[in-house]
Amino acid sequence: MELKKSGLITCVLSGKNIIILTALSITAALLNILLSSFVMNFLRFPLFLDTVFTAAISFAFGIIPGIFTAVLTWFLPCFLYSGFNFYFLCSITEVLLICALKPSAPETPFYASKEKVAASLTALVSKLFLLYILCAVTISIIGGVVDSITHLFVERKYYSVDDLFKQGLFMLNLPVLAVNIISRIPINIVDRFIIIFAGFLVSKGLEKITR
Repeated sequence: MELKKSGLITCVLSGKNIIILTALSITAALLNILLSSFVMNFLRFPLFLDTVFTAAISFAFGIIPGIFTAVLTWFLPCFLYSGFNFYFLCSITEVLLICALKPSAPETPFYASKEKVAASLTALVSKLFLLYILCAVTISIIGGVVDSITHLFVERKYYSVDDLFKQGLFMLNLPVLAVNIISRIPINIVDRFIIIFAGFLVSKGLEKITR
């Protein structure tokens, strides 16, 4: 009787958790879209900050909610106005990297020395910095590959900030694929830094809310 009761409670809690995570993922996707639109269309900053809350969900809850948030963030705008594209693969890659390498916040007791606290924070920041660099490089490569393949079949009808760097790179007689990859690196160096560190901070708040 006790086992059945415990199993029933577990099922109820699991169902409740699924509902909460789904609601959080949908909210995160909407916030991604709003933040990206605000930064690019209102502030006129050429940064792609459409995965800050995807990163936060991934840090806090893992791969499945992270991928769900990433896909939802991309497919809502595609469905509404911009048409389908494969750049959501960049967001999924970011989720996979976060879940594979995510550091945990240091749990130092209140009586720990300042040296131990400083060492723990330094280790955390170092791991986040490594994750940020890997995301910036990997997403530049995947985005460049997608760009190269996509525009073999579909003519681009919009201007992107990475186009600023392409003219100079083409003057060096580099292959199109190399140009598409390298031109993304300067932007990703900036926006992935914001996304990884801001996403980690937001995730700590999400973890407190859902405890």
